[in-house]
Amino acid sequence: MKKVTKVLYISQEIFPYLPETELAHMGRYLPQAVQDRGRETRTFMPKFGSVNERRNQLHEVIRLSGMNLIIDDTDHPLIIKVASIQAARMQVYFIDNEDYFQRKNTILDDNGEEYDDNDERTIFYVRGVMETVKKLRWTPDVIHCQGWMTALAPLYIKRAFNEDPFFKNAKVVYSIFADDFKKPFRNLFAERLLLEGIEDSDVEQVKDKSIDFVALSKLAIDYSDAVIQSSPEVNVDVLGYVKSKGIDFLPYHGEETYADAYVDFYDNIFNK
Repeated sequence: MKKVTKVLYISQEIFPYLPETELAHMGRYLPQAVQDRGRETRTFMPKFGSVNERRNQLHEVIRLSGMNLIIDDTDHPLIIKVASIQAARMQVYFIDNEDYFQRKNTILDDNGEEYDDNDERTIFYVRGVMETVKKLRWTPDVIHCQGWMTALAPLYIKRAFNEDPFFKNAKVVYSIFADDFKKPFRNLFAERLLLEGIEDSDVEQVKDKSIDFVALSKLAIDYSDAVIQSSPEVNVDVLGYVKSKGIDFLPYHGEETYADAYVDFYDNIFNK
């Protein structure tokens, strides 16, 4: 059986750049564990305003920055920053943009309200990762998406970037966590996420509907090659949908066993 050699992690949160939630813990320690098992990794997260650039020694990568991404007919400059977790010999790439990520919080404002433009921030983040991986000229075998802000990655990889040599042979894994968002995305979300290669029929799951956590998760599952349950308790509707699709599924593994289980899972789906 051929082994996976390169794994791309698209994460919503990574410790120590953000507080150590279950999602941030996995974003930090899973790539290290996979590296320790002889695989090469690249790791991305949004450069939320709450990430302390000075303390964490972030710096802009000029050769990767400078592109504009058009969302809803507006140009948004893509800025790439990088930092190192020395103890793990691991670099983390940050997707940044003044319009979407310079506010001081992550998902919620000071009043605990979710930002209205979290839908566009999701689009920008995922598209920013795709373009940066191409500039890095790095071809992953497996792309592992963690957190609902990464939910569009499977769609983009399988439709908009499906002929791109950096992505065409990659297997996409989506992790379902106990994370959630409460405020449905705005009505034009399905139109805003369209890109060359994506047809209206590809986004039926989120077209002319209330786009809540479950609907967004289902869209991610539709275009994933496999799904991992990464929290002991997850949304029952999402879990039921995974099982109804009949795709490869890895049930929850705890701290002691998840790293080996995930690596074996990557190898298995890569050989299908």
